Amino acid sequence: MKIIVQKYGGTSVGTTERIQNVAKHIIETKQKGYGVVVTVSAMGHATDHLIKLAKEINPNPSRRELDMLLATGEQTSIALLAMAIEALGEKAISLTGYQCGIETDEFYSKARINAIHTERLREELGQDKIVIVAGFQGSTPHGDITTLGRGGSDTTAVALAVALSAELCEIYTDVYGIYSSDPRKVPGAKLMSSISYDEILEMAKLGAGVMHPRSVELARKNNMPLTVRSAFDYSVAGTKIVEVNPMEKAQVRGVTLDEHIVRISVPNVPDRPGIAYKLFSSLVGLNVSLDMILQNLNHDGLNDISFTVPDEDLDRIIPTVEAFIDEVGASPLLIKSDVAKLSIIGTGITSDVKIASGLFGKIYELGINIEMISTSEIKISCIIDQDQAQRALQEVHRYFELNGTTVHAEEQGA
Repeated sequence: MKIIVQKYGGTSVGTTERIQNVAKHIIETKQKGYGVVVTVSAMGHATDHLIKLAKEINPNPSRRELDMLLATGEQTSIALLAMAIEALGEKAISLTGYQCGIETDEFYSKARINAIHTERLREELGQDKIVIVAGFQGSTPHGDITTLGRGGSDTTAVALAVALSAELCEIYTDVYGIYSSDPRKVPGAKLMSSISYDEILEMAKLGAGVMHPRSVELARKNNMPLTVRSAFDYSVAGTKIVEVNPMEKAQVRGVTLDEHIVRISVPNVPDRPGIAYKLFSSLVGLNVSLDMILQNLNHDGLNDISFTVPDEDLDRIIPTVEAFIDEVGASPLLIKSDVAKLSIIGTGITSDVKIASGLFGKIYELGINIEMISTSEIKISCIIDQDQAQRALQEVHRYFELNGTTVHAEEQGA
């Protein structure tokens, strides 16, 4: 049996009418001869509403109980979608992450998938059913419910596709595919027909908001074909995610902006071997994401160490960093939250000095100061003040001539 895995985001199933439209499209896919497994997010802003409820009850709820609550959002979606498919005369069954065999570790709210036991999935497919799986969730070996982090339904879909050796994984969203920048912030953003795994992975990590980074990593590792398409206009082919073309010249393919970061600085750290290891090894057990790291040699044997983290991880990091400061005798912690990370992405761009020069020159022309710089083979990132970030995004996008004819599906939702 040839299998296709499809994922539909929260906006795609935000109303009963949209759920019915998705059900029709799923049935059309099945009628082409495929076994169909579908992953669905919670409806619209349901997850945000559940988080708000939790915070009203307890401002600092345990992550285990928060996962128990948030998982109910997807259960609503999958049950309603299964009902819609049955109403159209096809057989369907909805399964939670636990029921379909998604086993994770015990990092509540940011769990990682350890294994998918596919026996139940294959059994239901063998009975000619469309299988609707709750995205974003799984369970520990002890049976406790976990969630994979915001955007984790993408990871669920790709993981299912890999486990089932699917022909294709389709990510249906509220825009037509992957753009050269966020079309909500850059009206001239260009829809791309294809993009490499590496490029979209960097864009996802740097705030593009279309794909969850872990889903792209998983697809690249297993060479799983991915397509990002609109859930509101199925006539558009969307964007295919492919291997890089080695003959392609270095060029900027996308510009992203991440405004959900915080810069942390630890001033006057003793300059001695192992000091950076002591700091960052203390953060390992917190399961947080570190990004740009900068160490400056000051004077008198003292350094400043700065790094960026997602703003959602700040509260968990502070006590550990302050304990490090007390231990080594560094100066008090400095936190700057009004920053943003502007990035350009494209295969081989750091091999062409004209690209870096052009980026820095444009930022200088705008009168914007760069606080930190980070590079890899396919990206250059700069930390700048948040109040200047939107202008910088639009002007840098224009400078690299990424504007194109853009078609929008609907405004992107949560």
